Amino acid sequence: MTVTPLDPRPLPPWAGELTSLRHDEPTGTWSVIAVHSTRLGPAVGGTRAMVYPSLPAAVADARRLAGAMTLKVAVAGLPMGGGKSVVTLPAPRHRLDDDTWHRALEAHARHIELLRGTYWTGPDIGTDTTDMDVLRRHTTYAFGRAESDGGSGTSAEATAIGVVAAVRAAAREAGHPGLAGLRVLVQGLGAVGMRVARAVSAAGARLLVADVDPDRVARAVGLAAAVEVVAPEEVVRTPCDVLVPCAVGGLIDARVARTLPAAVVVGGANNVLADDEAADVLAARGAVVAPDFVANAGGAIHLVGREVLGWSAERVRKRAEAIEGTLAEIFADARTRGVGSVRAALERAERSLAVEPAA
Repeated sequence: MTVTPLDPRPLPPWAGELTSLRHDEPTGTWSVIAVHSTRLGPAVGGTRAMVYPSLPAAVADARRLAGAMTLKVAVAGLPMGGGKSVVTLPAPRHRLDDDTWHRALEAHARHIELLRGTYWTGPDIGTDTTDMDVLRRHTTYAFGRAESDGGSGTSAEATAIGVVAAVRAAAREAGHPGLAGLRVLVQGLGAVGMRVARAVSAAGARLLVADVDPDRVARAVGLAAAVEVVAPEEVVRTPCDVLVPCAVGGLIDARVARTLPAAVVVGGANNVLADDEAADVLAARGAVVAPDFVANAGGAIHLVGREVLGWSAERVRKRAEAIEGTLAEIFADARTRGVGSVRAALERAERSLAVEPAA
């Protein structure tokens, strides 16, 4: 396999604590670890594996996601900090042979191990529980392993529970006591998105779905008697009551926000809003936004709760369901102070980060 190396140009400064890069010559992959904050405890965040156009783009993605993780664990009340890692792939994952992929994971695990517990990782886009099993053979600091390997299994169920709880809270804030009859558009039908689609459909919502994978779309169509399929490029132009992006981030920038035909946006994916202005535009238009770092925190609650704090599955479920109450408080605070919900959530996270950690 011919590998074109990415350009390791000097990195711009950022507000985080650490950015660490390692190149693995045999596989042509880069391992990028971004630690945004260890204020409340060791940094946690998933490992994302995908093709990036450049090394600076991979670093920027890791840093952006790490900052979101800091907010996520702070609002969720977890004694951890925020981090993220990415493995840059020389070709799409399905085109890599297993030997190359496992060697890339081993190189990434050695990189994590060098940080000696400053950063812990779990699954993310492009990785799953079996990949965490591989990482754990080479580093102590990986969780989300398969249950058969002593781990807590996938966090997708807990993430979806939290996202659906966020949909209920946001819909109620928009004046809807329930989901029955609402047009809910789920973009991205992976492990989380498919579960969200199934749950909102069962709650009586009129389901709209979008995904680049036709097989996933076909499975989603079978979830209800009438499911509307939306072309991926039409997601931000399709009228709906609730938009739930569950794919990659950056879907809504300020330009899209000005015309987005959705009354409610619930962040199932990370970094759904591409820029700060998008949040302001949506707030000015009266749209209800459930910030992604609140709405999709169920995965972090699952991984940290089960494998670090020793929580039971039932306790994790209750904490994920409690996202509904957390968002209700955020929406109430935003209304009282006349600010957008994203700003209210950010300030809530900042207050948590300002509290002196327990000894």
